[in-house]
Formats: sequence, C-alpha cells, structure tokens
Amino acid sequence: MKGLRLRFLGGVGEVGGNKILLEYKGEKIFFDFGLSFSRKRMFYSEPFLAPRDEVSLMELGLLPRLKGAYRFDEGEPEFSAVFLSHAHMDHAAYISFLKREIPIYCGETSALILRALGEIRGRSFEYDFSNLEFRTFRTGDKIRLGEVEVKPVHVDHSIPGAYGFIAYTPDGAVAYTGDFRLHGSRPDMTWDFVVEASKAEPSAFIVEGTNLVDGEVYSEAELVDSLKRLIGNIKGLVLADFSLTDVDRFKSFLSVAEQTGRKLVLNLKHAYLLERLSSDPKLKLPSLKDDRILIYQKTKKRFARWEREILDRYDTVGAGELSAMQEKAILALSFYSFSELVDIKPTPGSCYILSSSEPVGEEAEIDYWRMLNWLEHYGLPQYRIHVSGHIMPLQTLQILEEVKPRKVFPVHCERPALFKRFVEGSFKVETPATDKGYEV
Repeated sequence: MKGLRLRFLGGVGEVGGNKILLEYKGEKIFFDFGLSFSRKRMFYSEPFLAPRDEVSLMELGLLPRLKGAYRFDEGEPEFSAVFLSHAHMDHAAYISFLKREIPIYCGETSALILRALGEIRGRSFEYDFSNLEFRTFRTGDKIRLGEVEVKPVHVDHSIPGAYGFIAYTPDGAVAYTGDFRLHGSRPDMTWDFVVEASKAEPSAFIVEGTNLVDGEVYSEAELVDSLKRLIGNIKGLVLADFSLTDVDRFKSFLSVAEQTGRKLVLNLKHAYLLERLSSDPKLKLPSLKDDRILIYQKTKKRFARWEREILDRYDTVGAGELSAMQEKAILALSFYSFSELVDIKPTPGSCYILSSSEPVGEEAEIDYWRMLNWLEHYGLPQYRIHVSGHIMPLQTLQILEEVKPRKVFPVHCERPALFKRFVEGSFKVETPATDKGYEV
C-alpha cells in the first residue's frame, strides 16, 4: 500500500451510515461506524421482519466484510481504532459488532449518551454497547496511533458532544467534519474546527452534504420565538415531538414552557437520558427536580430497571393528572407513544408540534401517514417547527473557501453529483464509491 489512503464503506450516496477508513503505514483507523437506515429499510420492516444475525447483515451490505473487525470473528483485531464524531445511531450504532479490543475514541458526552441508550435498549442484537473500550477526549487532545496523530475539535450539531477530526501524517492531513452546522446555538465551535482544518492544509476534506435540497436557514433563537408565539395561543394540550438527544431543543421547549406558564412533561426515556447527561457540567442542564419539569408515567404495569430508577427517585404524573392540566402542559411525546392519547384524551384546541427530522424512506412515510390518522382522530393540527442539525449549502462553500483543501469528498449526502457541480468551479471534488480505495 502506497502512502495515505481512504476507503468509504458507508455514507456514500446516502444520509448516514458513515464508515470511513483511513489507512497509513499499517494503521487502520475508522471515522464513525454507523448504521445505514436507508439500506436497512430496503430489506427489513421491524419488528416483524428484523435482522437475526451478523451473516444476514453482511449478506445485505449493512455490515462491510472486514477481516479482523467483528466480535464474532476469530483471530486478533486488524484495526487500530474507531473515532466517533457523535452519538447518533447513523454514525455510531454498529460499533456494537466490533471486537472489544478495538478502542472507541469519542467525546465524554457521546460515551455518556451511548451507555445510557444501551441501558434503555438492553443488550439487543444490534445495539449491544457492553464491554466496549471507550476512550474519551476533549477538544485539543491529540491521539497518536503509529505515525498518525488525530486531533478532535468540537463542532455544533443537534446532539451534544459532536466533533470533527483532523488526522496528521508525514504524507499529509485529512479533515473530517462529521455532522456540523453554523446556524445552531454554538457556531463558534464549528468555526474552531474550520480554523484548525485550515491550518492543517488538508490533502483531503471529508464533508457532509445533507442539506442540498429543501435547505432552510432557521436558527434556534428564531425557533424559540416561533414556539412562544404559537404556544401562547394554544388553549389545550401541547404535544411536542423532538429528539431525546437534542439538548438545544430540550432547552428551547423548557424556556418556552416557562414563558407561557406551562410545565414541560418528559417521558421516562427522556428523563433517564437527561439525568445521565446532567453529570456533564458543560451542558448546563437542570435537575429533574426543577419545578418547570414534570415526568410522565406511562400507563403500564411492568417497568424496566432503568425506568424503576426514575420512578423511585422522582415524583411523576399519570394520564389522569395530565388530562386535568392540559392547558398548563407541554408533553414531549413521539408518535410511537401515541397510544397514551387514549387515556390522556386531548381537549379541543390542543395541537401537535413536530420538531424533529422529516420522514425519510417508504417505511417512515407509512408511519407518518399513521401519525396523521391519530392526529385527525383527536383533532390535533400539526405544526412543524424545526432547525436542521446540518450545514447549509452556501455555508459549506464558505467553509471550503476558508480551508482550501486539495480534494473534497462529500459523504452523508444523497445527491453527490449535485454537490460536485455546486462547488466544482473552485474545488476538486471526488464523489466516493463504496469500498474503493483513494490515494490522498
């Protein structure tokens, strides 16, 4: 093998599933090792048709065929490390299949999130994070593996603890953005990464290209203003669907709840994850005993261990209590918990706010259709108020002009040809092919 090489084993022509392999003088280093939801939806429809073993995942191209990578392989590991940009499943889920001797480098917050999600899910076939060797870092740390030195630098994304990476070698540098943005609550963190990447003069710049169609420039501050105006006029219950791991969105809804005289009511999963994340002082999260927060106890008889921990430590409200205070509540409720509405019985004048990513793919669109049926049954109009976690096209061009890489590789991008034509006038763009090696 000659010099510095890259192989793209996921995230090619799709949003998510990133698995980027850097090879240099015997070192084999992955940036992310995620699940491709789009490819999984091509073959599976859970829970009735779900993956049953690793052989099927490799047969269908969900797991790349790699010798010396997986826990079910015999022999020694042949990979040096995995660097996780953040804890979203499309970047991190399939570390669960890796040999436990392969270290997983990630931010401290990502390790917290993955451990908590592992506890919530239990040791399921696809999401078993037990016994993984997490080695955490902060911005500015340097991790040396042979002649490769990797420097993580924080970026802003829709989950805390997100990083980009700069890998330095004697034959040149490679920069990888992970998922990032400039319109969120901390654009300064993304600019910190851009400045470091520019100093490195990278031979290759691996950049996400999610928002090439339907881009919308909309900030978290603008979202708060929109939520406040809307919720201030809602007479009944407010249902809010936002990601468990989107700390910015949680803070936005909490602020608006306070300003509109409501309580933010969290489900048990949200409460458990929030409690775990509150151990990171940099996130500045409130206690679950904050008087602006209530915890909703679902209508069921048996609870998992982690649910019982929350029930034992905090007061909760049930469906009857919540039903009686609808005009004073914002209930964080995803579509997959809509069965709770049977007992809550939303009053006329209630509304549903979708504040997470739009449905992608046929299966998600079918679920969206079902969701609309529930909303119609209970007379709940839907408002969509969301801020993307991903960089916008003109901002991507601005960043490329700052970094000035020799070659650009778009990943996490459904339309790489569009990306190439958009930036090619100023930069050399290589649209990667799956499992093809590229000399840098």
